[in-house]
Amino acid sequence: MLAAQVWQRAGQPIAAGQPWLVWLHGLLGNSREWQPIAARFADWPSLAVDLPGHGGSVTQRCHGFDDVSQQLLATLRQHRIERYWLIGYSLGGRIAMYHACHGQSAGLLGLVVEGGHPGIAQPQLRQQRCQHDADWAQRFRSQPLSQLLPHWYQQAVFASLTVAQRQQLIASRLKNHGAAVADMLEATSLGRQPWLVPKLRQLTRPLRLICGAQDAKFLALAQQAKLPLCSVAAAGHNVHLSNPAAFTALLETFFDEIGSKHAVPE
Repeated sequence: MLAAQVWQRAGQPIAAGQPWLVWLHGLLGNSREWQPIAARFADWPSLAVDLPGHGGSVTQRCHGFDDVSQQLLATLRQHRIERYWLIGYSLGGRIAMYHACHGQSAGLLGLVVEGGHPGIAQPQLRQQRCQHDADWAQRFRSQPLSQLLPHWYQQAVFASLTVAQRQQLIASRLKNHGAAVADMLEATSLGRQPWLVPKLRQLTRPLRLICGAQDAKFLALAQQAKLPLCSVAAAGHNVHLSNPAAFTALLETFFDEIGSKHAVPE
């Protein structure tokens, strides 16, 4: 079972079968980063999960996408969560998509994916990505995070970060354990992730992808996959960090227009 934080309105009991919002962070993140966003949804009970190798789950190992989907399911059952929405950023979004397509997800009502890659179709490119992630994993195992993270956040996907945002991210990620992050990076490499687009297109549950307008790569991926997409101005890959107000407004609209038909608490 994964470590997780429960957030709910004080004095408001959680009824049996009431839907939850379940928040999944990205690589190097932790459950706490979702608190400012989840606080805007106080009428919903929220569960913010620490993924394997991160936060309170730092000693928890992961053996691949099926394994982490099973760990998520066990965590939901431990908290007696029967009906839920998944909101995932980057790695968390990829895990959410896998769980929806291949996991035991009978209670899943829908999902919101922020900056999540739906997978690579070409086997050769998947092999290249596995090697790419293995190289980074080796660096996480061998180099101090204080030296490595400035290089990590110089990758193209983070190009839209301001100097202040980059420094803030680095400072907040220094408490991670490099070897644990390395294990998770390899276990959930994009090269090991199935090509999810065909199954995502067939989902009967509501799905929304959110991308920053400055995140050209992930905008193109979502458009090529022909998946439901919202673009957020003044934001790059990490929308909920760069433009939290717009991110929150999109979630509110999504739940009002679609979620209310299925699961808004009464």
